[in-house]
Amino acid sequence: MDSFAAHMFTPNVRAEQDKVGMGDRYAKTYETRLRGPLDADARAFIETRDTVYMASVSETGWPYVQHRGGPVGFLKVIGPEEIGFADYRGNKQFISRGNTRGDDRVPLILMDYPRRARLKLIGHATFVDAEDDPALAARLLTEGAAPAERLVKIRLVAMDWNCPKYITPRLTETEIDAALAPKLKDLSDHITALETRLTALDPNWRHG
Repeated sequence: MDSFAAHMFTPNVRAEQDKVGMGDRYAKTYETRLRGPLDADARAFIETRDTVYMASVSETGWPYVQHRGGPVGFLKVIGPEEIGFADYRGNKQFISRGNTRGDDRVPLILMDYPRRARLKLIGHATFVDAEDDPALAARLLTEGAAPAERLVKIRLVAMDWNCPKYITPRLTETEIDAALAPKLKDLSDHITALETRLTALDPNWRHG
């Protein structure tokens, strides 16, 4: 993959960085930053997401941001520098798919709210009807999900980890259950122990 800065730090962006004395620092930082195929950390992060935000640009020049989500693992790494996901029946506006017919470049933001982590990706997206590529459909299948109508492949160009500042921690229902489970078990065990002691003192306490 390329340097993220090569595509995002345009002359106008660099001019703004230079105003606050950050241009040279960023140029040096990004000179060798995050080049090459997805590493183990990035792969693990991508494949444990349940949501992603993807943008595209219309023929009118307006950017459009769309949310895609599913069970944990719906977003899959399918190559050293390629990811994909199954696309399901929606409102049939097809804005993202239509936009990528004119310009296939898409940026994505992946969030891990509990750990306040954020991964930015840019790449070239291709939409494929699921019936036209059964092999890819099988690779992108998510257990328990409905049959996919479309498949989305994204050939990655660059990536960058963002700082955790200003990311408000949030938990899904599943994450809340997992966090509370040990405490609830301790509470249940404590209640059971108290009931046992009460029964030893008064076998009829429940009927009192």
